[in-house]
Amino acid sequence: MKHAVIIAHPKPESFTASVAQAYVRACETLGNQLVVRDLYRTGFDPCLKATELPFEPSFQPSADVTAERRLLEDCDVFAFFYPLWLNAPPAIIKGYLERVFGFGFAYGAEGRSYNPLLTGRKLISFSSSGAPADWLEQSGSLEAVRTLFDRYFAGLCGMTVLDHVHFGNITPGASAYFVQARLDDVGRVVNRHFGGTTCH
Repeated sequence: MKHAVIIAHPKPESFTASVAQAYVRACETLGNQLVVRDLYRTGFDPCLKATELPFEPSFQPSADVTAERRLLEDCDVFAFFYPLWLNAPPAIIKGYLERVFGFGFAYGAEGRSYNPLLTGRKLISFSSSGAPADWLEQSGSLEAVRTLFDRYFAGLCGMTVLDHVHFGNITPGASAYFVQARLDDVGRVVNRHFGGTTCH
């Protein structure tokens, strides 16, 4: 089992980064393989180029997109880690989906946008916010994220959604005990979904 760990937070010591690290450790314990893509650290450009628009005569993925796709092409699981800002994922994640998971990689078989190319792969997401999780649920914000960034995205690409784990009340004043408990939750999620699988 090979996981693509895709992280979107500008601070390397953030809670988001800690969640991703906990995920990596849990997967390594199971003997799984990992490819870690820290989008801010790699300087990923989220801006879609005119030449990357499908069905344009000049359509051609840029060199950075081609390189990124090569790293991800044999991954079985795509794991996304991000905070919610304005109750939505950071712009860099949207740009990553548009450019890397675009036509010709995630969908577009036989030249048709509705034909998925990642059938059999899995999607799992971990998000966080300073707001309480129940408030996000009541406001519909979390459901909107799950609809667009989980179910719709996975359906377009042919993937199966495994889980979307959201951690609320993540503030600078959160206790070390509270944070560690959430990181322990990550390990349990990994074991629940991948503990019975074998790596290749």
